Amino acid sequence: MGYYEQAIEKLNLVKADKLKDLKAKAVCESVRNALKTFCEQNEEFAQSVVQGGDFEQCLSSALRGVGNSIPDPVLFERAADFYFHGAKIVLEMKINLGDGGFSDNAGKKDETSLSLDSLFDF
Repeated sequence: MGYYEQAIEKLNLVKADKLKDLKAKAVCESVRNALKTFCEQNEEFAQSVVQGGDFEQCLSSALRGVGNSIPDPVLFERAADFYFHGAKIVLEMKINLGDGGFSDNAGKKDETSLSLDSLFDF
C-alpha cells in the first residue's frame, strides 16, 4: 500500500461525531477533505501524514488560539503545516461571466483568474 492510501486510512480513523471539541467537530470533514486533496497532489505530503501525528492532534493544533471563526484557507494551511512544517497552500478562483469575460478582456478568454492569497493573512 502506498503513502496516499495509508494517509487516507489514517485520516479516516477520526470520526467527527466522536470528537468532544465542538470547533473540531464543526471543521473535521472540511479539513479532512482538504488534507486528502493535498495527499493526492503530493506523495511527500502523504508520507508526512502517515509518519506524523494523528488527525485529532492536527485539528487541535490548527484550531489553537482560534476565537469564534477562522477562514477556511487559513485553517487548511495550519492543518497542512501540522504534518509538513512550512507547507503553504495556493488559492485560485476563476470567474466565468458567460459573456466572454470582462469588457476589457472581451474576446480573449471567458475566464479571469484571481489570486486569493492577498485576502488572507497567512
